[in-house]
Amino acid sequence: MREPLSLRKTIVTIIMFAVSLLFLLPFFWMLSASFKVESDVFNFPIEWIPKHWNALANYKEVWFGKYPFYLYYWNSIKITVVTTLVSVTVSALAAYGFSKVQFAASKWLFLIVLTTYMVPSQAVLVPQFILYRYIGLFDNHIGLIIIGSFSVLGTFMLRQFFMGLHNDFIESAKIDGAGHWKIFWFIAMPLVRPAVATYAILRFIWTWNDYQNGLIFLRTDKLFTIQLAMQKFTSLSGEFYSLIMAGAVSAILPLLIIFIIGQKNVIEGIAMGGVKG
Repeated sequence: MREPLSLRKTIVTIIMFAVSLLFLLPFFWMLSASFKVESDVFNFPIEWIPKHWNALANYKEVWFGKYPFYLYYWNSIKITVVTTLVSVTVSALAAYGFSKVQFAASKWLFLIVLTTYMVPSQAVLVPQFILYRYIGLFDNHIGLIIIGSFSVLGTFMLRQFFMGLHNDFIESAKIDGAGHWKIFWFIAMPLVRPAVATYAILRFIWTWNDYQNGLIFLRTDKLFTIQLAMQKFTSLSGEFYSLIMAGAVSAILPLLIIFIIGQKNVIEGIAMGGVKG
C-alpha cells in the first residue's frame, strides 16, 4: 500500500510544480523585460535571459528620472506600515474583547460589527468622501491610514484564534492579580503570535495594493501612493515597456520581502487554525 501512495504523491507534486510554473511565468517575463533594452522586449521566441542588459539604465530612469518614483514609494511605505501597525493593534484588542471579556450583549454587538462587513466598500465611498471633506481629512495621508486601520475581517479572524485559547490561562492570570490589559499583552498575544503575523502580512499586502482609496481621497501629486504612481507612470512612459516593467518589479518588491520574511508565521497560523479547539 505504501508504494502506490508514494507514487501518487510524487505525481501530484510534479503536477503542482508544473502548475506553479505557469503562474510564475508572467512574473519571470516581467523581471526579464525590466532588464532588457526596449527593442528586445517583444522578441519572439521569448528571450528569458536578455542578450543585451540594460537594467541599470532602466531602473535609474524609473527611480531618478523625470518622475519622482522614490517619493511615491516612500508615501506607500509610510501609509502601509502605519496602517498595518494600527490595524493589527485595533483588531487584536477588539478580538480579545469579543472573545475573552464577558459583558452584556457582547454576542449581539459582535453580530452588528460582523454585519457591516456585508456592506460593499464602494457603497460608502460617497458618504466617506463628504465626511472627509468636511473634517479636513481629504487629500491627506492620515485619512487613508484611518480608512485601513479598522477591519471587521481582521477582528473576526483574530477572534477565532483568541477563542481557541483555554480560559484556564486567563483565570490563572486573574488569580495572580493581572488585569485584562496585562493578560492581553503578556499572555494572549504571545500565544496567538502566528495568527497576528498572518493578519499583519495580509493587511500589509491589502494596503500596499490599495488603488481605490488613493484614487478617491488623494488629489495632490506629491501625496500619491505607488499604485497611483504606476498608473501615471504608465501613461507617461507610453510604449517603453522595459521602463514600465522595471517600475512594476520595484512596486512588488516589498510584498515579496514581507512574504519571504513572514511565510513561516503564515504556515504556523494556518496550522494553528487547523488544530484549534
